[in-house]
Formats: sequence, C-alpha cells, structure tokens
Amino acid sequence: TKSTPTPTKSTPTPTKSTPTPTPKSTPTSAGVSGTFTGVPGNTRFGPVQVQITVVNNKITNATALVYPTQSFRDQQINQQAIPYLIQETLAAQSANIQGVGGASYTSQGWVDSLQSALTKAGL
Repeated sequence: TKSTPTPTKSTPTPTKSTPTPTPKSTPTSAGVSGTFTGVPGNTRFGPVQVQITVVNNKITNATALVYPTQSFRDQQINQQAIPYLIQETLAAQSANIQGVGGASYTSQGWVDSLQSALTKAGL
C-alpha cells in the first residue's frame, strides 16, 4: 500500500504586532497667568491696594497701586516698606509674609489686598 504523505498545512501564526506605546502628549496645563488686582486693604492711614502678575501659577511681580502718602511720615515709611513687601511676596509666593517692622498698618493692608488678588487668581 502506497502511503501518500498528507500535506501539512502550514498556517502562518499571526504575529501580534504590539504597537509601541507612544507617550501621550498631554498638553502641559499652563496654569494661571495674568494680572490680578486685590481689593484695597483699609488701614488707619489709608488704603493699600496690591496688583500681582502671575505666570504659570508663579507670582512674578507685585506692585502697590495705592498706599498712604498723605504725610511726609507715610511717604518715608512706605518708600522703604513697599519694596520690602514686594520682595517678601515674591519669595513666599503667597500672602504668608512677615511684613515690615515699623510699617505694620501698611503691612496688614498689603496682606489683605494681596490675599484678595491671590483669590481672584485662584491661587
């Protein structure tokens, strides 16, 4: 008896090509950016109003728009206090600052207005 070899079907096994996972290009959420003005913080000697500039949730600048200047003493105190308050704000990146000795009213008005500006910015 003749034995005929049975042809074996060679079924190609499907090769699974697993796609190389590409890193998702999630858009980097830029964070909050803009200029925000706080409500004036009222002090015994007059209002203090702060404006902050924010870039990607970071305070990059702070300015006193309004502060007591009625008397020579007000001018003298605030001429020294405002730059220091700006410096503290940029360093702390919040309203949690020390304030300036000898300028406690201005410091408190600054903090109040700064907190308002930060709230407006959502920070």
